[in-house]
Amino acid sequence: MASDQVTLQGVIDYDIDRRKRFVDFKPEDTSRIAAIKEMIERHADEHAAAFFNYLSQFEEAAALFRNPDMLREVKRLKHEHLLAMVSGDYGKAYIEQRVLLGALYSRAGLDSRVFLGAFHQLMQSIGRKIAEMFARDAQAALQHFASVNKIGFMDIGIIVDVLVAERERIIRTQEKAILELSTPALQIRDRLLMLPIIGLLDSMRAKQLTDNLLHSIRASRAKVVVMDITGVAAVDSKVANHLIQTVTAARLMGTQVIVTGLSAEVAQSLVALGVDLSKINTVGDLQGGIEEAERILGYKIVGGSEPAAQRARL
Repeated sequence: MASDQVTLQGVIDYDIDRRKRFVDFKPEDTSRIAAIKEMIERHADEHAAAFFNYLSQFEEAAALFRNPDMLREVKRLKHEHLLAMVSGDYGKAYIEQRVLLGALYSRAGLDSRVFLGAFHQLMQSIGRKIAEMFARDAQAALQHFASVNKIGFMDIGIIVDVLVAERERIIRTQEKAILELSTPALQIRDRLLMLPIIGLLDSMRAKQLTDNLLHSIRASRAKVVVMDITGVAAVDSKVANHLIQTVTAARLMGTQVIVTGLSAEVAQSLVALGVDLSKINTVGDLQGGIEEAERILGYKIVGGSEPAAQRARL
């Protein structure tokens, strides 16, 4: 659990006074909450049940209910949450408790929209009890509910912050994994790498490509790289410059780069952009590129047109 708080440090606002100002929480609100504290504590299980009964209707919360251990922990924290809401003590520990609850919701894959609906049901349950308590004074009932509702809105802000931060972290992690998987440098022979590039090639991916390739060159001590861009439909000037920088960086490491698979559309785009291709060794197709790489490395074909297994070093 502590690791969740470490991960979220820096993205969650722990300034409780600032959060109180956001919801216009004042000293008189603390007094009103103190007046209804015992009643809310007595009915805490009922209010929590309203929250979980609502959640149980939706597929977006199904993962939570399929995990008994996690559900048990969330229910325990929700009970503590309700008691803390009326404790009058809203310091950093209060926020950390909400962050912990939000992190659990995130791990369960709870949709923020469903969470908001369930929280509304919880507050409605509290509101009905306050209305009963002040049945003869509607104005007092409204004021007391408004005060506890401010704490409710503050809690919503904290938990939604956690859900959003965790979703963004997961997206960044997935994007990084996809980038790493999408541009693998394959060692097809001693000192020979092949880099097949497929799909959209934007500036971010081009930079990732360069980083991965240079690390692979160092790890495999490659002398030649065949970079195949047959699967790339379009290249803009920024990406073209990245490719040239990649070729230049590889050359500084003692490695030659052969670019294969330039389509007519990409070739015309590069010419139109005025990209200097004089420093790039290009070959029409992947097979030709591999053959050129083998020539550079000193391989020759033994036995006529036999496959690569028949190739040998000169």
